Amino acid sequence: MGLAGAGIAAVAPCATRAATNGSSLEAPGPGEQIAAVTALDQPGGPDDIANVVAFLASHTAHRITGQVTDASGGLLLGPRT
Repeated sequence: MGLAGAGIAAVAPCATRAATNGSSLEAPGPGEQIAAVTALDQPGGPDDIANVVAFLASHTAHRITGQVTDASGGLLLGPRT
């Protein structure tokens, strides 16, 4: 934590299923495209992102500051081969 007692963290979620886009991510086209390039083979859900945020807000993560945490399910790893 910094001098003010606060850490700074950001979460980069990528494609996430939600009530507003769930049907489009379940459709054959977009859903399959995301699955093809994501290491975990599917888009994440709100709970997946909330778990990352909860961890970063916990005392367990007190040494993490000034970081952007990738919560994309492995999108940045590149396509599976």
